[in-house]
Amino acid sequence: MTALRAAEELAVWLEREFAYVFAQPVLAATALTHRSAGCRHNERLEFLGDSVLNCAVARLLFEAHPHADEGALSRQRASLVSGATLAQIAAEHGLGEHLRLGGGELKTGGFRRASILADALEALLGAVFLDSGFEGALEVVRRLIGERLSALPAADALKDPKTRLQEALQAQGLALPEYALTAVDGEAHDQSFMVRCAVPALGLAADGAGASRRRAEQMAADRLLALLPPGLRMAP
Repeated sequence: MTALRAAEELAVWLEREFAYVFAQPVLAATALTHRSAGCRHNERLEFLGDSVLNCAVARLLFEAHPHADEGALSRQRASLVSGATLAQIAAEHGLGEHLRLGGGELKTGGFRRASILADALEALLGAVFLDSGFEGALEVVRRLIGERLSALPAADALKDPKTRLQEALQAQGLALPEYALTAVDGEAHDQSFMVRCAVPALGLAADGAGASRRRAEQMAADRLLALLPPGLRMAP
């Protein structure tokens, strides 16, 4: 495929999926270039796009929920800009098919890797911002998350398990849960953490595992929530 044909196909895809036409096509090409493919890659655009995305989503939530407080808006924004959500959006729009990857990443399926997809989507938003300013980026974000924004659950449902457990115990005047790291397995680059969450006043404890201590604590808290007497549980 010639460079001209590839650029034309990229422009058609961007207009179809994002309703956007770049005045500076080189920005789009850079946004979709992983660092494994060459020196002009998307990491700087990703840095910029992350901030643009957070600001755009904050604006949309502020408009959509005029009576929500800061905590509720923050939880809703975190849900919409999470790496998992961004990777899903990128996959839905076929972004992986337009990524430029190095040989190693191609062999290991980098075009399907969630982190690479999420980063490239942020980079693309950074490119739109440079191409046409915040309002242009805002309209692209609105198109990308519109349905998800409308379908967001209540803000309380987005609280993480540790927060919900803490609030459930505090509501009954009980002490905060205790978390203890019980094991760390694996090599330094691929570790698994085991954490125990305990509520001594109730004689309850639960274990959780995860790729980080924080994730393990969240899993343990979630499991302990399920063990609470019905009168202590708070709706997720």
